[in-house]
Amino acid sequence: MAEPRPIALVTGARRGIGKAIAVGLAQAGFDVAINDLDASGELDAAVEEANAHGVRAVAVTGDVARLGDHAGLLEAAERMLGPLTTLVNNAGVSVMSRGDLLEVTSESYDRCQSVNTRGTFFLTQAFARRLLGRARPSALHHSIVTVTSANAIGVSINRGEYCVSKAGASMVSKLFAARLANDGIGVYEIQPGFIATDMTAPSKARYDKLIEDGLTVIKRWGTPEEVARIAVTLATGGLPYTSGQAIAADAGLLTVRY
Repeated sequence: MAEPRPIALVTGARRGIGKAIAVGLAQAGFDVAINDLDASGELDAAVEEANAHGVRAVAVTGDVARLGDHAGLLEAAERMLGPLTTLVNNAGVSVMSRGDLLEVTSESYDRCQSVNTRGTFFLTQAFARRLLGRARPSALHHSIVTVTSANAIGVSINRGEYCVSKAGASMVSKLFAARLANDGIGVYEIQPGFIATDMTAPSKARYDKLIEDGLTVIKRWGTPEEVARIAVTLATGGLPYTSGQAIAADAGLLTVRY
């Protein structure tokens, strides 16, 4: 009888860090459900790239900000692939517009909270309940990996609502790590710094100079594939005897120097 294969759901994964994680998991032998808000050519291309690694990859659409979508999202992934072992909370949004902290709108604040924090909390809760409600093969590592941001710690006053939401998501990861550790479910966090994606492209020119001048210890932008390598290590149980750890993929941005 063939060994059971790990199966992951990656949210917000049609491009950028999410896509890189989905493809990285496929390379590591995971079947992968790749999520985005809506069907699109980009989503189909991400599925095709993952499938090329000899695993099963499928597209599942749904909005993590809509709590009513969560059960259907998990059920769709499991109907097509089988029992999930891994959830990667990657879906996230930035601010509606950068600007003075004193001018932040409730609409932008609520949007960040809805996707980045509230959606992450309740999808994690729904996934954890699902795992705890059934037998799980001991040969497979079961895990939850949440992608937050260096802004979970580092202050960026021109997008304060984003910082608050990512700090909240960081605490979500710690809480579920403490709750689920003795149930054999690893819960981890990745805090990316300056990663070259479509989301960060509008800020590239500004940060190029700051990075060159020493803002980060490693003087370059990171790649989605470098974040994916960390996610795969966590999802495969490559860091045993850990719980709730936050891995800073930030080129030393948050390293204290003097």
